[in-house]
Amino acid sequence: MEDLRIDFEDGYGTRADDTEDAHARAAARSLAAALGDGTAPPFFGVRCKSLEPSTRRRAVRTLGEFLPALLEGGRPMPAGLVITLPKVTSAAQVSAMDVLCEGLERVFGIEGPARLSIEIQVETPQVILGPEGAATIASCVHAGAGRLTGLHFGTYDYTAALGIAAAYQSLEHPAADHAKSIMQVAAAGTVVRLSDGSSNVLPVGGHDEVVAAWRLHARLVRRSLERGFYQGWDLHPAQLVSRYAATYAFYREGLPLACDRLRSSADRAASGLEEPATIRALADFLSRAVHCGALTGGELTDRTGLTAGALRIARRIGIPGVQAAP
Repeated sequence: MEDLRIDFEDGYGTRADDTEDAHARAAARSLAAALGDGTAPPFFGVRCKSLEPSTRRRAVRTLGEFLPALLEGGRPMPAGLVITLPKVTSAAQVSAMDVLCEGLERVFGIEGPARLSIEIQVETPQVILGPEGAATIASCVHAGAGRLTGLHFGTYDYTAALGIAAAYQSLEHPAADHAKSIMQVAAAGTVVRLSDGSSNVLPVGGHDEVVAAWRLHARLVRRSLERGFYQGWDLHPAQLVSRYAATYAFYREGLPLACDRLRSSADRAASGLEEPATIRALADFLSRAVHCGALTGGELTDRTGLTAGALRIARRIGIPGVQAAP
């Protein structure tokens, strides 16, 4: 597992305050223990409840219990902790979470690389289209500038809010595609990452049920990758099987064309036959392939003549071959 969220929202439900307080502290201590013995995933975070009026007090209280338990005994703040804010309806909620994080950092002496990051879940119609007809999500991106790291689509809350029948709620529904297109435009040119939603058809039960769920999930993962969503939420550990299979297949199938085209693109760019934007897209594709493990650094050099450093330059300025390997 690469990226984990400890959930105190829908997956957890509504419980007595004392119960959630105790669970928040216990979860923080479990995370601290995993970090201490090297078994924690590379990326991790906690999802609190929303900042809507009915749940905002509980959201703040949960974070106020979680952080001191994570730091108790003089433990340092781990770098990279992300707070997931669900059911956002306005940019003001993103600004409020930014203020809350500043206060928590001040109280607990958190600074530098250990600063808290936030990501928001896009699962309400209001965050896509505001009352004035503007894309609220774009304002959210700017409201969280410097702290916001991701926009995560919430498949089922969003489609349910539009009145779509349960049998047709899916991350490939046209209404979901519309929302995700707005997310892409809002995050374009920023460092904010995009994540697609989940599939609740789980690979459990008998052989046929498991295989059918894997096939569906693999197809949905592939569909997301083709549309520029390179991350996604999974609800069950067995979905990692189909996610890795679909992701590696996507990159391995695209390697020959991307590598050959990038290798020859320097001459093509010099003659005006290749746009720098295309070169950046090719370099992005290969960089993601290396990052997820579908392509090794050695294979990259063999196929393109570029080192990882040269690939980073190509991603940034759209000019390949700056640092060819010997």
